[in-house]
Amino acid sequence: MSSRSFIAAALVVLPAWTAAAQQGQRASESLLGDPSRLTLLNVNATRVQYRGRAAIRLVGRSGGATDNTIAIVDAEFRDGTIEADVAGMPAAGADTSARGFVGIAFRVDSSGKRYAAFYLRPTNGRANDQLRRNHSTQYISEPEYPWHRLRKEQPGVYESYVDLEPGAWTPIRIEVNKGVARLFVNGSAQPVLIVNDMKNPPASGRIALWIDVGTEAHFSRLRVTPAKSVP
Repeated sequence: MSSRSFIAAALVVLPAWTAAAQQGQRASESLLGDPSRLTLLNVNATRVQYRGRAAIRLVGRSGGATDNTIAIVDAEFRDGTIEADVAGMPAAGADTSARGFVGIAFRVDSSGKRYAAFYLRPTNGRANDQLRRNHSTQYISEPEYPWHRLRKEQPGVYESYVDLEPGAWTPIRIEVNKGVARLFVNGSAQPVLIVNDMKNPPASGRIALWIDVGTEAHFSRLRVTPAKSVP
């Protein structure tokens, strides 16, 4: 995997504790159904039907840059819950290092260079190599803590195994609370990856749909529930 990543963003605030929850859900679906509402850098986004549902398809642009490749929506997120269905697979013609990298970035700063993210490596989930299976999920904090630094300095702490199928719709949920983040996959009751020492400060930022080079990804059913403010 390259040390930089492609990201695209789509966000709608969906306060679970208000009567506007259903309206927020509809707004979320509308946003993901209209790629013209996304600001894209070095990725192409198209509205498609994928495995029985409307989705946004993301691929990297040919010859695009390999750093600061983001699209940011003007909406804030600090703590709370992010849910989405994602599907990733190696793009046509990708090299053997491609894993179908797909995930969600959050707390993306105004420069687009600093963010935290959880992502999946779908082709690792059912690999015959156990070490590859152990690298199915990943936490990163760009730019200071990319995946290769975290793996080198604390092997196995910021990645884990989960069963994945390339190209299949995979529900994910991310829970963020100050310096702690948890990743849930496929409706699991327990997190598949827990990060108790997030590397980025607990500051507000943006949400982003995240892919890496050599990936074709689809995103659907994005929902964001900010943590309820306590007076």
